[in-house]
Amino acid sequence: MNNNSASAPPVPPISTDLNKIGLSKSAYQGSKSTLCTGCGHDSISANIMTALHQQNIHPYNIMKLSGIGCSSKTPAYWLSKSFGFNSIHGRMAPVATGAKVVQHQLKVIGVSGDGDSASIGIGGMIHLLRRNLPMVYLVANNGVYGLTKGQFSATVGQDMLQKSGRKNAFSALDICSIAIEAGCTFVARSFSGDAKQLTQLLSAAFHHRGTAIIDIISPCITFANHDGSTMSYTSVKNHNKHFQELEFIIESTEKKVDYAEGTSQIVEFNDGTSLLLKKLDSEAHDVTDASHANKILRVAREKGEILTGLFYVDEKELNLIETLNLTASPLSALTEKELRPTKEQLHSVLNEYR
Repeated sequence: MNNNSASAPPVPPISTDLNKIGLSKSAYQGSKSTLCTGCGHDSISANIMTALHQQNIHPYNIMKLSGIGCSSKTPAYWLSKSFGFNSIHGRMAPVATGAKVVQHQLKVIGVSGDGDSASIGIGGMIHLLRRNLPMVYLVANNGVYGLTKGQFSATVGQDMLQKSGRKNAFSALDICSIAIEAGCTFVARSFSGDAKQLTQLLSAAFHHRGTAIIDIISPCITFANHDGSTMSYTSVKNHNKHFQELEFIIESTEKKVDYAEGTSQIVEFNDGTSLLLKKLDSEAHDVTDASHANKILRVAREKGEILTGLFYVDEKELNLIETLNLTASPLSALTEKELRPTKEQLHSVLNEYR
């Protein structure tokens, strides 16, 4: 008898939770949430963790940023081992721009809110979108300022009522329409209560080479969960209209497309992954057509519908890193010798302006 076999350590059970880079879902978790029980923002956090785990993206390769608000607290609840920075109110976009430029090897996930982006931070958001900064820009949209007792934000319409009965006097800003007009190259909307759709959109956004913005309707159960609120869970669920059925396809998997209705479309990403779109709407929509995307969004608003899905994508436009022609090495890693021009180079530049 071989005595060595008796002392051999037992073989550990194979974990079915591990992804292709050997990480379990627990590796993508963060601190315990302090948001109201049942908040849609916690569902967004759960879907972010699920999508990152499924797409085999290492937490060490992620930079997470936020502004101020209930939504901007959420990066604390996922990826505790990632780089993170909480900026001031409405300033997530410019901070993300600077951080990505100097650390462009990291994937950036920015979480903002409807107040943080559509009100005080709208200028920063628009300029980030027009520059096509490579990042995933998530707007947790509940239509209220949850940290300051539920005042209306800029994304709710004139038919929205507060709990007190006060009616909103102003028209709503549509984040998706604004993003398309600003030149954003990936524009989508989802509902925090629709895990299947949101996970697929997040997966696609993580592989997009430019700015991917997702407007996520996330009802506030404290200040907007009542009759007369167009942003309550019940109202959003009743008025939510799926524009597409989504299926994200990882590069190594076989691509199968159902052409039975003649309404399928594949969006190819530069890394070999793709997104299969099965049109559910009677009117076919090409997601590369920005004008038609804005049209269907406008029609949906006029009908009182909340249209969800992928509206526009452009994989050909240069992103900011390419436009600036940055070095392969991150700017933060360059030494003084590499950054400081020589005396001759400086004189050459000055002579151009004489």
